[in-house]
Amino acid sequence: MTVAAPDTLSTETRAALAAPGKLLIGGDWVDAEGGTFATHDPATGGVLAEVARGGRGEVDAAVGAAKEALGRADWAGMTPADRGAVLWRIADLIEAEADVLSEIEVLDQGKTYATARRGELPGAIAQFRYYAGFATKIHGTTIRPSIAYQPQGRQVRAHTLREPIGVVAAIVPWNSPLLMAAMKLAPALAAGCTLVLKPAEQTPLTALMLGRLLERAGLPPGVVNIVTGFGHEAGAALAAHEDVAKVAFTGSTATGRALLDAARGNLKKLTLELGGKSPALVLADADLDLAVPGLMRGIFANSGQVCVAGARVYVDRKIAGAFTDRLAAEADRLRLGHGLDPASDLGPLIGPDHAAKVAAYVEAGKRAGAEAVAGGRLAGEGPAFYRPTVLTGVRPEMALMREEIFGPVTAVTPFDDIDEALALANDTEYGLATSVWTESLSAATRASESLRAGTVWVNCHSYFSPELPKGGHGISGWGYENGAPGLENYLETKTVCLSV
Repeated sequence: MTVAAPDTLSTETRAALAAPGKLLIGGDWVDAEGGTFATHDPATGGVLAEVARGGRGEVDAAVGAAKEALGRADWAGMTPADRGAVLWRIADLIEAEADVLSEIEVLDQGKTYATARRGELPGAIAQFRYYAGFATKIHGTTIRPSIAYQPQGRQVRAHTLREPIGVVAAIVPWNSPLLMAAMKLAPALAAGCTLVLKPAEQTPLTALMLGRLLERAGLPPGVVNIVTGFGHEAGAALAAHEDVAKVAFTGSTATGRALLDAARGNLKKLTLELGGKSPALVLADADLDLAVPGLMRGIFANSGQVCVAGARVYVDRKIAGAFTDRLAAEADRLRLGHGLDPASDLGPLIGPDHAAKVAAYVEAGKRAGAEAVAGGRLAGEGPAFYRPTVLTGVRPEMALMREEIFGPVTAVTPFDDIDEALALANDTEYGLATSVWTESLSAATRASESLRAGTVWVNCHSYFSPELPKGGHGISGWGYENGAPGLENYLETKTVCLSV
């Protein structure tokens, strides 16, 4: 195996990359019948590791192991407190290995080390600690039913039980692999479910290291199984499997629609966090010293490969020129490079094909009259780099205003009053997130109540925490992750009615 990475890699990271890329099924690390596939460093194009190419046979084995573990005494009989303790140990182990996990995430996905180490690793740790506390707080209710007929000498009583939904397929995207895995594993384990984790084929490496940490934390065999492979092979087989009770998916809206078809066989439950075309509203009284850097982060973090990226910015005409000039100047100052280079502000896109797709959107916009006041071109730093881009002169009907680009591209549009701004922001099929920038409490309140989105941020963008429910309206998804709703995704309610 060739490690295409800077010489500064830690010994621990090199050892992790050199470990055989096998599948975790039923507590054993096994090879795949389909052989292996290569995962690459998107900054250089070099091969990082060979990973097992799981397919239908391995999915069957993994689901079977999860199904068997679901009712086994070492998991089903574990007390809620002990289950919570396992989740806390997982968090501790991730924290202890955070430097190595961050390096691997950078190599596999391309993000900067600062993004991984200061943002996403703490976020993954927080998920397990947050839901560790929930394990002992899953309660049913006692009910005094109003049933007219009751047998002589008896009374009718009832209560509810909250039970794990069953075997869960956790299918995670490539933009934030470890964090998205934690967002699904932590609440599902707190609820007592078992899982098969399918990482994206572009970014499987931190999932495999996580599997080793789950073993060290004392998670019983088969409770979490990890199958690496391609979406059209392992992912499709997992989504359609008759013994999977629930699919938790984060990814594109197109794939979300395909999962609806896959779920029809046994009517499995779905949680879908899908695409976005998130707007940001900058009102005339906005503090630009707050709004410009805040939206820089909200637009360009992770090279724009974020589902809630502020891709459409609507600015009051009175300040649109000043705002656009400042945003463009800041975008031009961002330095592109390998994510392990401390001088890099942004890393590459996930690969050359995706970079070409981003470029095609921008070029089509230019031909239709848009102007790139910053960026608007591929960069020469490597095969998948694209300059942070700010566009003006756009129109609502342009593809780059209607479709998710998933790259470092935003478009600035002026508006004349808040009614126009709200109409422009809501002119989309998506409804994942939005932000409002204003010093007016009344304007912020009105906008928050009028915008159709799962999350509205005021004077901030892309703020997340495990206790904040996260989901989408419209074609941006079904259901919510995080908080109490995130736990509900993995629980069933059983009513017990007794004549006593």
